[in-house]
Amino acid sequence: MIKTHIYVLMGIGIVAALITSIAVYILMPRGEPLKLQKPEILIESLKNGDIICRLGDRFWSQYFRDISAEDRRFSHMGIIRIHDDQVTVIHAEGTTQSGKDFVKEEPIDSFLSKARAIGIYRGQDADGDHIAHVAMEYLGLPFDWQFDMTDNSRIYCTELLYVVLKQAMPEVELNTVYIKEMGKDIIPLDSISKSEYFTEIFFQ
Repeated sequence: MIKTHIYVLMGIGIVAALITSIAVYILMPRGEPLKLQKPEILIESLKNGDIICRLGDRFWSQYFRDISAEDRRFSHMGIIRIHDDQVTVIHAEGTTQSGKDFVKEEPIDSFLSKARAIGIYRGQDADGDHIAHVAMEYLGLPFDWQFDMTDNSRIYCTELLYVVLKQAMPEVELNTVYIKEMGKDIIPLDSISKSEYFTEIFFQ
């Protein structure tokens, strides 16, 4: 009986250690952060409503990067907002950390601090002010871990751009890719970088 209890406790300990290891692996940063050459050039080139893409430094970054079929330079995106001489990024970020998974607005320096690559895209004939204004309507919504584009009460990364463009630029279509494991269509990052509707104005 004592041996049985010992084996049970050992099993629980092994499972707990395994869960902890997986959590550390998921949350652990990977790769060196990007050191922008002449970052002031990037800031000066931005306009309201521009789309900023980055390659992140977490486990999930690699997963979302690999969803793209043609261009795997990026894993996350946000929408630029310029106001009161401040440049911020509105984006839906899933961090797997309780209370931090939602559509947020943060200074561009903070957004860039996690980047290993950066790309800036501008919609052709786009009203950037309108795009940024519409994006603000979704601030505070929780991150959509179900990746359900039919439910706008929760929003994931590229879904934010999708719902914004439906109002601001309804003529724009974003490509999707079917993820068998999820049984859903997901909008990959190269639906922006390879789109005929967007022009790349910066990459590093």
